[in-house]
Amino acid sequence: MSAKSLRHVGIIMDGNNRWAKQAGKQGIAGHRAGVERIRDILTACRGHGVEVLTLFAFSSENWRRPPKEVEALMGLFYNYLKREARQLAKENVVLKVIGNRARFSPRLLRAIDEAEAIASEGDATLVIAADYGGRWDIAQSARKLAQAAADGSLDPAAIDEAMLDDGISTAGLPPLDLLIRTGGEIRISNFLLWQAAYAEFYFSELLWPEFDSPALDEAVADFYKRQRRFGRTGDQLIQDFTSA
Repeated sequence: MSAKSLRHVGIIMDGNNRWAKQAGKQGIAGHRAGVERIRDILTACRGHGVEVLTLFAFSSENWRRPPKEVEALMGLFYNYLKREARQLAKENVVLKVIGNRARFSPRLLRAIDEAEAIASEGDATLVIAADYGGRWDIAQSARKLAQAAADGSLDPAAIDEAMLDDGISTAGLPPLDLLIRTGGEIRISNFLLWQAAYAEFYFSELLWPEFDSPALDEAVADFYKRQRRFGRTGDQLIQDFTSA
């Protein structure tokens, strides 16, 4: 597989509230517009041959937002699952929800399970990160290994990066290639910390509801302009290319 192959894209969907404010609307209107944007971007990603699209829908820190906003976001998530699961299945897209589900309501948990069961087979994957944090992801993987070591089934000296990687929420999926953040902020806000080690970063000034297919095309074009060395020199990459 070429180092330039774009298989996995992650997006921090930032700017919904600001978009709503600029439009003179309530914040929830921005989140609704953001949900509608998902369909277009998923289709655009598939057009570029992307196998996995991972979306940062709700972070571990988002619970600190006003209770009414959190409740509205949970409602939007529930409605998205109920509305889109069968459409994803028709389009041959697998749905996978990652994150800490402990704080979700029983109703939402059932909706997640049902949606994942409906959209369980396909040649592309949509990953929704909800109540997700990169530090939590690494910690929960480490906790599994610590428990195995405590049980005596694992020698602590044998623990390596591959074992930790196997316990990460995105285990089994292609490595993250491109991490996009909309909304003009230049940080990754605890999203896919482990997975982003060698990802290319792309920051867009567009607010998420404005980030359309042409905007994704620009991000993809930028990705293919970059030289991904993975610790090697540029000369080594050229040599590998010419000898292929």
